[in-house]
Amino acid sequence: MRVLRRGDAGPDVAEIRSILAGMDLLPPVTGTDDYDTFDGAVEGAVRAFQQRRGLMTDGIVGTATFQALKGASYHLGSRPLSYMIASPVHGDDVFTLQERLTELGFDAGRPDGYFGPQTERALKTFQRDMRLTPDGMCGPATIRELHRLSSPRARGGRPVFLREQEQVRQAGPRLRGKRIVIDPGHGGDDLGVVSGGLREADIAWDLARRLEGRMKATGMEALISRGPNHSPTELERARFANDSGADLFLSLHSDGNRSPRAQGIASFHFGTGNGTTSTVGELLAGFIQREVAARTGMLDCRTHYKTWEIFTRTRCPAVRVEIGYLTNPDDARKLGDPAFRDIVAEGILIAVKRLYLLGEGDQPTGTFTFADVLAHELAKAE
Repeated sequence: MRVLRRGDAGPDVAEIRSILAGMDLLPPVTGTDDYDTFDGAVEGAVRAFQQRRGLMTDGIVGTATFQALKGASYHLGSRPLSYMIASPVHGDDVFTLQERLTELGFDAGRPDGYFGPQTERALKTFQRDMRLTPDGMCGPATIRELHRLSSPRARGGRPVFLREQEQVRQAGPRLRGKRIVIDPGHGGDDLGVVSGGLREADIAWDLARRLEGRMKATGMEALISRGPNHSPTELERARFANDSGADLFLSLHSDGNRSPRAQGIASFHFGTGNGTTSTVGELLAGFIQREVAARTGMLDCRTHYKTWEIFTRTRCPAVRVEIGYLTNPDDARKLGDPAFRDIVAEGILIAVKRLYLLGEGDQPTGTFTFADVLAHELAKAE
């Protein structure tokens, strides 16, 4: 489809307005003549949708935004669902199906909205257990059974996240051998937020290299997801982590806002808001948030759950950290200081160490040092 922006008109715009109205981001259709016009109200609604879905908030409907809008227009039961290799089915209805299956104890993997082979296997097992035809097709009979068992009393475990916890426990407290993918945001022609002579892509790259050096000093395998002049897509970054067999994925960003008063650090992990959450991702996000805020004095904007593609497509626990606002004078001054970035890198490393310690020999937030980590690694090796 063509890229749509403010001032455009036509049936594609009318379709977008209809989807946005269905999500209560625009008023319902009234039959007015300008319903096929991309005006300021549509642009504002598109921005709100993009922010909600973790897309670039530019108010423009390109391929990624249009795909997300189309996916959001489906609810479970609005169409048959099945695994198609040549043209994978994608949408919110698939996401809901994956959540329901996982809640009921059928391992559909991490919900990502794509109907793949693991979703098909989980669906067939569910159908077999419910004495339905195990054809891997989510049609009316399967939907009825899913709705019948949707009571919270019937909900079981979430295997993919239970495995995450067990893997951390079995990995032990030492950092040596742990494989971490460090993902500096943006890159190449995509500079991210640019303000006051600072560029988000450069800040993220420098911070990634500082963190890489500290991690390697502890014996960890630290891999950076991109080069200094390359900007992979979110899916490419996730694939890099998956292909690398990463234990953790850390995405580094800084933020920007129209208001120069917006400031602080925030951390994000996978979660849907209805109980489906990466418990390890949530735990690590909390450690990073508290450690960096305590060490830097930055405003603590807390942790938040999201269903961003970088979370749904990675197979390991993933955290994204927004370290300061380049549009805030105080945050920008701090981020422009290499010594400050050293402090941030140390805070993130300590957070990873605390994750694997699982409370064993831990210290109060903000007091654990890089030297303490090295001493702990040496002691465990003897």
